[in-house]
Amino acid sequence: MKGAWLLLKNEASIQVQAGIGVIITVAGFYFKISTTEWLCQILAIGLVISVEGINTAAEEIADFIHPDYHKKIGYIKDVAAGAVFFAALAAIIVGCIIYLPKLQPLLPL
Repeated sequence: MKGAWLLLKNEASIQVQAGIGVIITVAGFYFKISTTEWLCQILAIGLVISVEGINTAAEEIADFIHPDYHKKIGYIKDVAAGAVFFAALAAIIVGCIIYLPKLQPLLPL
């Protein structure tokens, strides 16, 4: 719990992801999504926040070991950020699959 609190308290990227997670959770209640949709949504939110936390840890370790710019440290940080990108992309796809059919009747065409 301490690590989760530190992430939420100190890391802007985690705060943004958690905020998006809250908004999507409220949307889930509003649109009365199914149990399966809830499971997919919770897993997607958890995946993004978890990978973002691992990315933050990798960056902190890299900065501690080698505070100055180094090509290999830059590569490590880029790869960790790339993992966050893939998790976020998967979460966006899950969100689109769940919510686009629910939003379509509300959009004037």
